[in-house]
Amino acid sequence: MQKLLLLIALCVFSLSVKAETIKVMLVTGGHSFDTLQFFQLFDEFDGIEYEHFAQPEANRQIALGKADEFDVLVFYDMWQNISLEERTAYLRLAQEGKPFLFLHHALVSYQAWPEFESIIGGKYVQEGKNVEEDLLSTYEHDVWVYCRIENYTPVTNGFRELRFFDEVYGNVQISDKVKPLLSTTHPNSMPYVAWENHFRNSTVLYIQPGHDKRTYVEKDYRKLLFQAIHYLAKK
Repeated sequence: MQKLLLLIALCVFSLSVKAETIKVMLVTGGHSFDTLQFFQLFDEFDGIEYEHFAQPEANRQIALGKADEFDVLVFYDMWQNISLEERTAYLRLAQEGKPFLFLHHALVSYQAWPEFESIIGGKYVQEGKNVEEDLLSTYEHDVWVYCRIENYTPVTNGFRELRFFDEVYGNVQISDKVKPLLSTTHPNSMPYVAWENHFRNSTVLYIQPGHDKRTYVEKDYRKLLFQAIHYLAKK
């Protein structure tokens, strides 16, 4: 009898642990990156399971409803092609309150889809038809980026200052509706390098640092992403 009760207790415990696991849909594509170290970063997150989708298959799966199976969608892509059906799927997810985390070059995605800027809370402007030169965004590799906390939330909890040897984006359009989380005074960077946005019923986070493996391995970067995913999953 005692063995049976113990077995039942272990099963209940296992199910409760599994229920607490955060499921992440991890999207990449359109930009090269240090793949080994990037996936190792997510492999080492306790209590977070991910399934990787590369573009354009990622958007195809989102349009088919695959994203409904996940707690948080994490985008490390830089993609441009998106069909009407796929756009509709993104907007449906936002209406239903699906949380989004966009990383680094995801800010450059969907230059020809104006609503994406409203989702992510900003836009890195590339050259294009009828784009004025003074609106073009800039980038600079291999610089030290010192970040200060703008607002303490569960995402930035436990930090005083962060430092990354990374890439900065300049002259970026940032919505005045976002809640800044991290800022920098680097002369070639946009003022905010992480923020929280709300679009329809979704909470959206954007974190700009994360260009390559030198940032992936940083303890503070790992903690920042871990806390961001937990905050979005509300667990």
